[in-house]
Amino acid sequence: MTGAEQVISALKQHKITTIFGYPGGTIMPVYDRLLDTDIEHILCRHEQGAAIAAIGYARAAGTTGVCMATSGPGATNLITGLADAMLDSIPLVAITGQVASPLIGTDAFQEVDVLGLSLGCTKHSFLVTDPSELADVLEQAFTIASSGRPGPVLVDITKDALLAEVPQQEIMSMEPVKAPEPEHKHLVSARQLIAESQRPMLYIGGGVVLGQATGELRDFIDATQIPSVTTLKALGTVPYCSPYYLGMLGMHGNQAANHAIQQCDLLVVIGARFDDRVTGKLAEFAPNAKVIHLDIDAAEIGKFREVSVPMRGDLRQLLPHLTLNNLQLNEWQQQVAELKQQYAWRYDHPGERIYAPLLLRQLSDRVCDKTIITTDVGQHQMWAAQHMQPAHPQNFISSSGLGTMGYGLPAAIGAKEARPEDPVVLITGDGSFMMNVQEMATLKRRKLPVKILLLDNQRLGMVKQWQELFFEERYSETDLSDNPDFVTMARAFDIPGRTITTKSEVPAAIEDLLTSSGSYLLHVRISEQDNVWPLVPPGAANHKMLEGNS
Repeated sequence: MTGAEQVISALKQHKITTIFGYPGGTIMPVYDRLLDTDIEHILCRHEQGAAIAAIGYARAAGTTGVCMATSGPGATNLITGLADAMLDSIPLVAITGQVASPLIGTDAFQEVDVLGLSLGCTKHSFLVTDPSELADVLEQAFTIASSGRPGPVLVDITKDALLAEVPQQEIMSMEPVKAPEPEHKHLVSARQLIAESQRPMLYIGGGVVLGQATGELRDFIDATQIPSVTTLKALGTVPYCSPYYLGMLGMHGNQAANHAIQQCDLLVVIGARFDDRVTGKLAEFAPNAKVIHLDIDAAEIGKFREVSVPMRGDLRQLLPHLTLNNLQLNEWQQQVAELKQQYAWRYDHPGERIYAPLLLRQLSDRVCDKTIITTDVGQHQMWAAQHMQPAHPQNFISSSGLGTMGYGLPAAIGAKEARPEDPVVLITGDGSFMMNVQEMATLKRRKLPVKILLLDNQRLGMVKQWQELFFEERYSETDLSDNPDFVTMARAFDIPGRTITTKSEVPAAIEDLLTSSGSYLLHVRISEQDNVWPLVPPGAANHKMLEGNS
C-alpha cells in the first residue's frame, strides 16, 4: 500500500463518499488512486469553491466535509474556506499535497508553508513527511474535526510520502472526548434562576445545530414557553409558529427581538457566543439580566459576559435537566406578544418596483419545508435572514462568522450533492455572485438543479449603505453598474433564466424558478436606494436601532 492508497483507505474508513477538490502536481498520487474507488470527486473550478462546497455539504448533511488540493496556490486558495469553517465551527478535513520532503525550505516550485498559513484558521493542522504516520494522522484529523466544538483540520502530505510504500497497519479508531457531565450544583442553581425569573429569554446560537440538539431545544420551549431569539446561524431551530419566538436579534435583527432582550431579567444562552454583531454595545446588552450559559466549549463561557451559572456539556443532555413546567410567565409572554405584533415585518411597499423583502417572503411562502436556502453575503443575506422562514436549521446555510462573499453558489452545490432529493435555492447579490461565478461550470458539469435568485442593485449594497450612513454619502468603489448581462452569462453555461423588474412579474417568475427542470437563474432588478432595516449602528446598544423608510 502506498501513502496515497492510505489516504483513500482512511476516507473509506470514515464513510466519506463525496469529496470536493482540484488536482495538481503534488496531490496527483491521490487523484490517481481515486480512479479505482467509488468515492465521488466533485471537480470545482477553484479551490476556494471546493472548500466552500465541502462546507455546504457538511452543513446540509450534518457530517464532515472533505476537500482536496495541491501545494502552493491550490493550498492557499483553500485558506478562506478553512477560515470560514473555523468561524462557523464546521467539521471539515482538507487534504493538500506538499512538495517532496527533501525540497521543503528550498523555494521549490509551488512550495508554500501551508501548515504555517493555516494555524490561525484551523482547529488543528498536520504536516506528514513520514508515510508511517499517515494512518494515525488521518484518524486524528477526522476525530478532531467532528468532536467537541467542530472545526476544520488540515493534513498537508509531502509527495514522497504519498508515493512511498507504507506498512500494512490496523487503523485504531479514536474515541472522541466525551462532553463533561453537568455539575449538580449548577443544575440546581440554573433551575432556581429559571423558576424565579419574571422575564426569561432564550438566546439561541448555532451550537444547537452543531450539537444536533434541535429536538431537545424544541421540547424545552414547548414545555417552558420561554420567549426566544436566535442568531443568524440558528435560524430554523425554533419553529416560526412558536408564539413567543421573535426571530433574529442583533445588528439587522427584528426590533421586537432586540427590545425584548434588553428587558429580560434572565438570559439563557444556548450554544451562542456573544458575537459583536449580535450584542451591539456589549456593556448595554441585556443590562439587567443574569446569565445561564450552556455550551460545549469552555472557552466561550464567560469570555465576554459574566455568567451567573456556567453549564458546559452536551446540549442534548443539559436542556432536559433544565426543563420546568408551569412557569408563571403570563405577563412577560403578553409583553413579548405585543412587541411581536408591534414590530412585525411590513410588506405594504408602494409602487411597482420590486421590493426585496416582499419578494423573499413570497418565495418563502412558496417553497416546501425540505428546501435548502443558501445565501451569499451582503444586503440580500440580511433580507433573507429576516424574511425567509426555514423549517430546519440545516435548511439555511450562510456564512455567518467570516462573512465570505462568493459563498452561496459553491455552498449550494455542496448542499445539493449532500441532499439530491431536496430543492436547493441560492439567494445571492450581484457583488457576491461574481466572486465565485466560475462554479456555474460545476453546476453544468454535474447537471445540478440549483435555483438561483439574483438580487441586482448594481452596487456593493451593504458597503454602500454604510458609506451612506456613516461616511457622509461618499461612495467609494461600490458602483457595479458595469455588471454583465447575467441571463446571457447563465445561458453560456446552459442555464436558462429571465429578468424581472416589477412586482407584478414576481409570482410567475418564482413559479418558473421553482418548477424548472434544471438549474435556473432569476435575475431581479432592485433599486440601489433600498437599504436593510433596522440597523444597530456600530458601537450602539441594540435598542438604539436606525429605521429606514424603504
